Amino acid sequence: MPKANIPDIQAFFDEATFTVSYLVSDPATKRGAVIDPVLDYDPASGEVDIGSVEAILAAARNSGISIEWVLETHAHADHLSGAPYIKAQTGARIGIGEHIKDVQRIFRPVFNALDLHTDGRDFDRLFAEDDTLAIGEIEVEILHTPGHTPADVSYRIGDAVFVGDTLFMPDYGTARADFPGGGAHQLYRSIQRLLTLPPETRLFMCHDYLAPGRDSYAWETTVRAEREENIHLKGGVGEQDFVAMRTARDHTLSVPRLLLPSIQVNIRAGRFPEAEDNGVHYLKIAVKPKSEEFRRSMAGGG
Repeated sequence: MPKANIPDIQAFFDEATFTVSYLVSDPATKRGAVIDPVLDYDPASGEVDIGSVEAILAAARNSGISIEWVLETHAHADHLSGAPYIKAQTGARIGIGEHIKDVQRIFRPVFNALDLHTDGRDFDRLFAEDDTLAIGEIEVEILHTPGHTPADVSYRIGDAVFVGDTLFMPDYGTARADFPGGGAHQLYRSIQRLLTLPPETRLFMCHDYLAPGRDSYAWETTVRAEREENIHLKGGVGEQDFVAMRTARDHTLSVPRLLLPSIQVNIRAGRFPEAEDNGVHYLKIAVKPKSEEFRRSMAGGG
């Protein structure tokens, strides 16, 4: 691949959420994008901080990079997005796949989020399959890769693809597919699409969970390595067998620790629900009584 199509990539790992954010730039023009930035959030206290996004902004300043885009691979369920802060500091536009509208429609009633628009207008651009944009002189191609959620996209930037929560490192496998609107059949087909890319294509993960037997985190691999070594795919696993494996595995997984705050914030492009009359922003947690007796007692019908 011509050198002009090879982006500079700086990775930032947030161990608290096992998330990898990226600063991707065109070395010729020093124009760049941030992919999947993390806002620091402490669920015990409700405190938010900007240390993780400030590290990315500092790296951009030190490298002379002008950030023009914040690109979300999907509405994350495990961390809050730092996109609005980056936008406020740089003027960057926030983009996500167009099927975020489906995710907004799914979760608006879950949180009774009456202020939430379900047409994606909180984002600056909604990407459709095969859309393109430019980071300097390097083209970015959008690949719709649903399964983990209906809105997942991967970003093909030069010789690299940022796969979001579709694939993990080969020794860890693949992403869960049990969130509303997702599905293991979709995930399998999205993965197979990624694996048809040239074998030397670099793949960058959104997460790493330190697979057993490995002593350091990792987030870069190749199409060839995923084809040959991924523990959920090697040996030419067919769709039905993959779906059976993925479904059984998903039944054993816990709800992500930051699911409720993350979804409420991320479907709003990283903004919090509107402040109430005391100036404070609140996130909602639904109460779900397991027994009819307790439900009646809560309603005063004991």
